[in-house]
Amino acid sequence: QVQLVESGGGLVQAGGSLSLSCAASGGTFSRYAMGWFRQAPGKERELVAAISWIPGMIYYADSVKGRVTISRSSAENTVFLQMNSLNPGDTAVYYCAASVTGPTTRESDYDYWGQGTQVTVSS
Repeated sequence: QVQLVESGGGLVQAGGSLSLSCAASGGTFSRYAMGWFRQAPGKERELVAAISWIPGMIYYADSVKGRVTISRSSAENTVFLQMNSLNPGDTAVYYCAASVTGPTTRESDYDYWGQGTQVTVSS
């Protein structure tokens, strides 16, 4: 069983930056595709970024492209999400997820989920 634990959320002013981390345990991290999702109040959960175990295979949602960088460290069993130029529209609970069958952009293909971390961007 894979456990995912997110950290790094918080309150930031518009234009600021945050770095999220997701530590994985209980599985073979290097064989999972990893994704960051977010869910804002009253909205559906959406994929923000995803990264494969295959070098260079990365996806970004159009809404964050150019402002967000996803990366992973096999040595640390951790996936990161660096977010810059944040705006109030980025306010959401951010979830880390792992896919055994990935790489994939489909939420239903993700098998394991973290508990989420709140990101709030004030104007």
